[in-house]
Amino acid sequence: MMDTTITANQIIKALQETLTMVGVSLLFGALLGVPLGILLVVARPGGVIENKTLYGILNPIINIVRSLPFIILLVAIIPFTRLIVQTSIGTNAAIVPLVIYIGPYIARLVENSLLEVNPGIVEAAESMGATPFQVIWHFLLPEAFASLILTFTTATITLIGATAMAGTVGGGGIGDLAITYGYQRFDTFVMIVTVVILLILVQGIQSLGNRMGRRARRE
Repeated sequence: MMDTTITANQIIKALQETLTMVGVSLLFGALLGVPLGILLVVARPGGVIENKTLYGILNPIINIVRSLPFIILLVAIIPFTRLIVQTSIGTNAAIVPLVIYIGPYIARLVENSLLEVNPGIVEAAESMGATPFQVIWHFLLPEAFASLILTFTTATITLIGATAMAGTVGGGGIGDLAITYGYQRFDTFVMIVTVVILLILVQGIQSLGNRMGRRARRE
C-alpha cells in the first residue's frame, strides 16, 4: 500500500503538470530558438546573408541569457511573469521563464547543428542560383535534420531538469512534489518515486531521440 503522505492521483497530476510545462515550453522555445539559431548561422561572417551588426547583437544576448542558471532566471523575471500570466506560482507561471531559458539554448544547439553541414553543399546551392531562403529551407535544414532531432532531444531533457527546479518555488510538477512531500517532510519514499519517474522520462526521451536520429541518417 502506498505511503499515506502521497497518493497515486497526486503523482499522476504532478506528472501531467511536468509534461505540460515541458511540452508548452518546448513549443514556444522552438518558435523562438529555431529562427534565432538560423539567423546566427546565416548572419555570421561568411554566412549566406552576412550581417555583422545583427550577429553582433544576437550573439552576446544569447550568451548572456544562457549564462544565467535557471533558478536565478526564474526569480529574476518574476515581475515579467506576473505581467504575462498574472501570477508567479504554479505551472502556467513556470512556463514563462522556461521559454526564456530554453529559447536561447535551442538557438545555440540549432546553430551548432547547422554549422555541421558541409559548406560545399551551401556553395553548390548558391552557385545554382538558390536564394538565401532556398538555401536554408532546401539545403541547410534537410542536411541537418538528423542532428536537429538530437538537438531537440537534448533540449527536452534539459527542460525536464528545469521543471524540477521550478518546483522549488511552487512551479508544480514532479519537482514540486519532491520538494513539498519528499524534502520538506523528510520522506525518502517520495524522493525515490520522483527520482525514478524523472529517470524513466529522461531515458525514454533519450532512447526515442537516438532511434529517430539513426533512422533519419539512414534515409
